Amino acid sequence: MIDHSIIVENLVKKFGNIVALRGISFNVRRGEIFGLLGPNGAGKSTTIHILTTVIKPTSGKAIVAGFDVVKNPDDVRKKIGVVFQDITLDLNLTVYENLWLHGKIYNMSTIELKKRINEMLELVELKHCANRLVKSLSGGMKRRVEIARALLHNPEILFLDEPTLGLDPASRVKIWNYIKMLRDEYKITILLTTHYMEEAEQLCDRIAIIDRGEIVAEGTPESLKSTLGREVVYIKFVDIPPLGIFKNLKDVKDIKPISDRKVKIIVENASKALPEIFELCHKYGIQIEEISYKKPTLNDVFIYLTGRELREEEGTFFDHIRMIHRRRVL
Repeated sequence: MIDHSIIVENLVKKFGNIVALRGISFNVRRGEIFGLLGPNGAGKSTTIHILTTVIKPTSGKAIVAGFDVVKNPDDVRKKIGVVFQDITLDLNLTVYENLWLHGKIYNMSTIELKKRINEMLELVELKHCANRLVKSLSGGMKRRVEIARALLHNPEILFLDEPTLGLDPASRVKIWNYIKMLRDEYKITILLTTHYMEEAEQLCDRIAIIDRGEIVAEGTPESLKSTLGREVVYIKFVDIPPLGIFKNLKDVKDIKPISDRKVKIIVENASKALPEIFELCHKYGIQIEEISYKKPTLNDVFIYLTGRELREEEGTFFDHIRMIHRRRVL
């Protein structure tokens, strides 16, 4: 029997006439990293806010660490740590003072709190910054302080909402390493949201792709990509081609136009399919301007399921305000 840390059943959330979540369901296994992957406005943060008891669902059920988020919110909060999308540290306090205040909110004893602060600062390699004002830290260092703060009270489950948003590549990789360590060494269950495909592939044991408030696919990164076949062929033609001629090729699983003259062809084996494609084009007098192929990515999966790029969404007005605020803080 699989032990689940999070169980979500038919979760719906409405803000007036806006439906943010449309009956989503998924489970997170104990000790795994589970990712919600989707564009801005997909419902990722809304899901996190419900599971962390910040807001209540309109309908449906969510069980976190064995407790109902609506009926037993205080019990849920004792079992979880949260790093929200926006920086929530007090910038005018030191790193140590921020952690101390957080520990006192959880009624940690002075002896225990001092011990845990030292342990967590050592974990995120920031002991040397204990007495520095938070506003003097880089964006990546602030994020590491937030992770340390979220872990102070030994939570069973850690929620990370877009944990590397706005960080430089080096800081992003460092945060990835901490997240993997928390799973591998501390056996913490982690649910994270992201719109970075590489982040989802690097970190997550399983992924739920969410779009416009609905879960459109779920599985391991490899199993999701395998739904498209082994490789993707991109062809740009000199003129607009009759796409129907490619549908009977043995290795072709799917054909999707990207523009008037460019198509994406999903194949089982590119080395076998390419000669057939060239032969067919020669037979019908179709000229190829350029051709390339690669193994499918999670973005290819998203395009296949939704018909558009993962990064195509521009987000809501509130997403833009959040990003402006975040740039100022970081």
